[in-house]
Amino acid sequence: MTKLAPGDPAPDFELADQHGKMVKLADFKGRKLLLYFYPKADTPGCTRQACSVRDAREELAALGLAVMGISPDQPERQKKFDAKYGLTFPLLADTERRTARAYGAWGEKNLYGKKVEGIIRSSFLIDEAGKIIQAWYKVSPEDTVPKAKAALGAQT
Repeated sequence: MTKLAPGDPAPDFELADQHGKMVKLADFKGRKLLLYFYPKADTPGCTRQACSVRDAREELAALGLAVMGISPDQPERQKKFDAKYGLTFPLLADTERRTARAYGAWGEKNLYGKKVEGIIRSSFLIDEAGKIIQAWYKVSPEDTVPKAKAALGAQT
């Protein structure tokens, strides 16, 4: 499994968001980006993670940080998730898991004592030039925002 490290170029992607709009990493050139991968929309951990990002959006915007979530879900499921919780940030559908693999966020994991392949909950802080500032693998849902803020030197 590929693991990204600070200074690595962030792998490019083009994926549909919850509204069917195509979104590319290049769309965020010139802005910092918090990109996070989550296993499945509207499940307990993924909901806690997405809502913590939603609740911190003003703070994150004040730090010049855009936010995007990616999961293997279809855009329709992402749209329902967004509507149910008022997330209001892009949720991208990586149905073929190519982007997750490129970021090292897809691989073997232990689920209730069984080894399975799936999304490894991960988040990435990407700079204005598209380089990784920080990568967190196996991040807990509650730590996505605090880790990003700490990496940017913000008070948590």
